[in-house]
Amino acid sequence: MPRDEMLDRDTGRDDSDYAESGTQDGDTRESSLPRFTGDTCSDELDAMMANAQRASNFLKAISHEGRLMILCHLASGEKSVTELEELLSARQAAVSQQLSRLRLEGLVKPRREGKAIYYSLTDDRSTRIMEVVYDLFCSKDAPKK
Repeated sequence: MPRDEMLDRDTGRDDSDYAESGTQDGDTRESSLPRFTGDTCSDELDAMMANAQRASNFLKAISHEGRLMILCHLASGEKSVTELEELLSARQAAVSQQLSRLRLEGLVKPRREGKAIYYSLTDDRSTRIMEVVYDLFCSKDAPKK
């Protein structure tokens, strides 16, 4: 693979700058987490800080159980506000408030059809994170605490 294809888009680091991590089984796999060294330049740190801010905003947006449930329902396809109200057993005002926050963060997008407003996921970030959350907390193999 040519070197320019191996460079990380955000930091310009190549694959050799990333750590290997162990799994619980003792197997090693390559991690996408960067290694911090004394020669990390300020541009790399600035890029990492910007990415950390974006990640923090994303995590804050999904850190409410109502918003998580909305994302979970929307992962299976577009839903109207009325459908979400029924699925969540919540009032329209509460559902709209949570949708507003998700829309502000760019996680959902509205579509109007007559008087009804339908929501869908903007991209696959929410689906991907919901799959991880499900595997960690909801699957039959998830620890129950």
